[in-house]
Amino acid sequence: MHRYPKIWFVNRFFYPDHSATSQILSDLAFHLAAGGLDVGVITSRGAYDDPTIELPALEQIRGVDVHRIARSRFGRRNLFGRAVDYAGIYAAFAAAAAHLARRGDWIVVKTDPPLLSVALAPVAKAKGLRLINWLQDLYPEVALGLGLKFLAPFAPLLTAARNASLRAASRNVAIGEHMRDLLIRSGAQPQRVAVIPNWCDDSAIRPLSANDNPLRAAWGLHDKFIVGYSGNLGRAHEFQTLIGAAEKLRAQTNIVFLFIGGGALIGALKAEIEKRGLSQSFRFLPYQDASLLPQSLALPDVHWISLRPEMEGLIVPSKFYGIAAAGRATIVVADPDGEIGTLVARYDCGETVAPGDSLRLAEVILSHANNPQWQSRMGDNARVMLETAFSREFCLKSWENLFKFS
Repeated sequence: MHRYPKIWFVNRFFYPDHSATSQILSDLAFHLAAGGLDVGVITSRGAYDDPTIELPALEQIRGVDVHRIARSRFGRRNLFGRAVDYAGIYAAFAAAAAHLARRGDWIVVKTDPPLLSVALAPVAKAKGLRLINWLQDLYPEVALGLGLKFLAPFAPLLTAARNASLRAASRNVAIGEHMRDLLIRSGAQPQRVAVIPNWCDDSAIRPLSANDNPLRAAWGLHDKFIVGYSGNLGRAHEFQTLIGAAEKLRAQTNIVFLFIGGGALIGALKAEIEKRGLSQSFRFLPYQDASLLPQSLALPDVHWISLRPEMEGLIVPSKFYGIAAAGRATIVVADPDGEIGTLVARYDCGETVAPGDSLRLAEVILSHANNPQWQSRMGDNARVMLETAFSREFCLKSWENLFKFS
């Protein structure tokens, strides 16, 4: 009897975990299973933000076979502990894939932990599996760009191993055009590289007017012009340009900078705000329940995102798509020729400001605050962009086609 190939996904986290890599993977796995495909996931038993959680080893969730492996418990608090965790996960994931997958199956490997494809590519070759590398970021370049200098002596070896896994894959899926170009320059065959951006739930996240958003009154922001940031503010981003702009806008008491989320740089940002006496201009809120996301993304009048120029092509700020779904313009503090800067210009749905140009950022924010019709048009353009080029339906269909025609 003919056996249809099974699709195996490999990633450190999966549903019910709420980390970014888990959410996008869970969405795709459940969609494919609902369409009648045989889907399995090899993941860990832990959760991103709670090291005490121990999820079931075996479980079927919405038609997806979930195999969770044990993992070490040193956690993410120090580099040694993280390295031990990663080493254990690489070995356990490779062993699980060798045991579970059968010749002809697909094995889709994400990049959490980093360089996971290096551990899985030999298994795919030995077992006759069709390997897809689903690249959310590119290591070791990201680590080096973030200042992890201790990796520098090992970088050539790590890069060579990563590039070998790119060449071994049936497909390499990048989440942006600039990332695709980097993969090709790293030795991936152009015909084996696909671009499928990350997506958001654009059926739930929709444009919502300020008057219809209950969070404005609930959070005491009904009379403010809100410049928002939603999600993780990490080491790949920067905030000094924003701080400089906030200083120049100090007298504009109607302008509030709202942060919803967390991240490695939040503490330093708060310290800088306190040092410069800007506390009256900023509001900080923790991550909100997922059910509030449609309202929280529509709360700001305009969003800003940032990416250090050296991170272009290595990381794509996928929060951009949720902002667009909410019908809001984006001010991008990044390389104007980078991934999001290019999209903002192509679809006229925001503005790009070079990192360090605080005066220009202040001018752009004031322009949005003083020209509501112009700002509204940009927000409308953002939603049109999402619906025509980056919708959830389009991205999921692209993945379906990848399995059909590869």
